[in-house]
Amino acid sequence: MKRSTDRILTTHTGSLPRPPALQEALARFDRGDGDAPDPGSVADAVKGVVRLQADNGVSVVNDGEMGKVSYSTYVVGRLSGFGGTGRALALGDARDFPGWAQMAGFDDTSGLLALPACVDDVRYVGEAAVQADIDNLKAALGEVDVADAFLSSASPGVISAFLANQHYPDHEAYLRALGEAMKTEYDAIHAAGLVLQIDCPDLAMGRHIQFSDASFEEWRRTIELHVDVLNDATRDIPPQDMRMHLCWGNYEGPHHLDVPMADIIEIVLRARPAAISFEAANPRHEHEYHVFEDVKLPDGKVLLPGVLDSTTNYIEHPPLVAERITRYARLVGRENVIASTDCGFATGAAIVPIHPDVTWAKFRAMAEGAELATRELWAGSAAAA
Repeated sequence: MKRSTDRILTTHTGSLPRPPALQEALARFDRGDGDAPDPGSVADAVKGVVRLQADNGVSVVNDGEMGKVSYSTYVVGRLSGFGGTGRALALGDARDFPGWAQMAGFDDTSGLLALPACVDDVRYVGEAAVQADIDNLKAALGEVDVADAFLSSASPGVISAFLANQHYPDHEAYLRALGEAMKTEYDAIHAAGLVLQIDCPDLAMGRHIQFSDASFEEWRRTIELHVDVLNDATRDIPPQDMRMHLCWGNYEGPHHLDVPMADIIEIVLRARPAAISFEAANPRHEHEYHVFEDVKLPDGKVLLPGVLDSTTNYIEHPPLVAERITRYARLVGRENVIASTDCGFATGAAIVPIHPDVTWAKFRAMAEGAELATRELWAGSAAAA
């Protein structure tokens, strides 16, 4: 994994807007109304989105998750053992603010997004699918000049958050089965020479969508277990070849139940991936850079703070982006910061809250902000030389 050794690098958290035809094909497939998208259309979309990232100033790129219906539930096609109907996810925001829920389209405040459940033993059967992801990204990388590249994969914990357990005796047994199965995908991405990003919203968002009734100490023990399983599943991959994404839910809403970063950072830092991507631009979490005034970043760790809000069509001003970058760089060291986004810009095939044109304008603003931050952070070094 590349670091910001001579300039502030830029990246993002994974999902990007898909071409309209591919977006519709994925949505139909997800509804059960059509076949999986043509592999050629996915490969073409990956080439296009990698080019767009490079052209708009992204240093560390990915495949935009072009072939996935969502960042988490895509695993239903790569793991055996899923079927039937699981629980309906509930947002605490919707319960506490029913007026907002109705305005936002969450009319049924008792549940959101009913999904399949685990009904049998979990096994990894997605070798061909992950190899296609690898091949598509590598082919696209041959046509651009970028610093690095990553592929995303769901954590055992986030899979358990969306796909309920109706088979294993308890949560831990289910989680460990998921970890051992997903290890195949993690290892394949690493073996291909790509940085592995593991998406871990369960470590933050899970508090208010899955374990809201648990005491805080019960919750901490739960995410300690999630990190332990994640560490075991990645045991054969060097930490510096991995990054993880922490998220409180990529939606525009109250977020008044979000667990503070200070309450979980100690556990998050125990995870093996060297780089930690997290929300740092939205109004609920932008102040949390202060956490690193008291918490020392362990040697080898890298922060990927969000400097773009992925739930609003506002385009951030480059000086603001630079300010967000330098806040962290002055606390943990410029070489330990890569500018990123709060979350994805198309976390599901049909979930695109930001217009694609605005998305790319945001990335250009991030690149310009990173240039400003680079000048400021390296100014002293240049003067000394």
